Amino acid sequence: MSLSTPVNGKVAVITGADSGIGRATAVRLAAAGMDVGITYNSDREGAEETAEEVRSHGCRAEVAHLDLTALPGAADTVDALWERLGRVDVLVNNAGTGTMTPFLDLEPETVREVLDVDLLGPFLCSQKAARHMIRQGDGGRIVNVTSVHEHQPRVGAAPYCAAKGGLGLLTQVMALELAEHGITVNAVAPGEIATPMTGQEDTDPRTESRPGIPLGRPGDAREVAAVIAFLAGPDASYVTGASWSVDGGMLRMGPQAGSHLTSHDWRRP
Repeated sequence: MSLSTPVNGKVAVITGADSGIGRATAVRLAAAGMDVGITYNSDREGAEETAEEVRSHGCRAEVAHLDLTALPGAADTVDALWERLGRVDVLVNNAGTGTMTPFLDLEPETVREVLDVDLLGPFLCSQKAARHMIRQGDGGRIVNVTSVHEHQPRVGAAPYCAAKGGLGLLTQVMALELAEHGITVNAVAPGEIATPMTGQEDTDPRTESRPGIPLGRPGDAREVAAVIAFLAGPDASYVTGASWSVDGGMLRMGPQAGSHLTSHDWRRP
């Protein structure tokens, strides 16, 4: 698989690329000719496995630790990868976390951690990457991985929804302010994707039934990576400030309903 227009010589930095959507995106961009900076929080082994897949496509890969609960200093990892890879043309803010805790039971520390990882972290990493892109002088791409919960709420996920909703609006502001530098900024909003975060690391999503999702199954991380790769490449040069849902139609149902319905009765009038 590759982008329709080659991107040899370009460099992408992908946060949280040790598994799931981040790994799939790293491999997809490497298949198109991009060198890749890979960050991880706790799974260094997973990050090294991603790096080997990137190198199997003949591209360079550099691995770096990134703990977005240790801000603002953690964002310096973007600078470190820029130094090791020589430039940065694409930033994919993919690292994320969440909680399933009732609103009234939330502790401030939990809320702060989710907001740091899912909102302030992408903010600061994007600042770092954008400054390098501006100095390089030939534009760039920033893709923020949000969620269907950028657009609609879910019970028990107050900090996550707040962070993803904030990241969606941040994407729009960044798109306006960075456009003069030739930098596009878009969001990708996945629904339920078969990844470690959803407890489905070794699951073939096509064998799983999800009656409440119109396409009837969870998504595959590679299906999200394909959309990210489009937005990261030259074919999306006139696309900015948009949020791309990759959710099998879940938002049309409401993600609260889409992920909880247990029958297909809704399909019949």
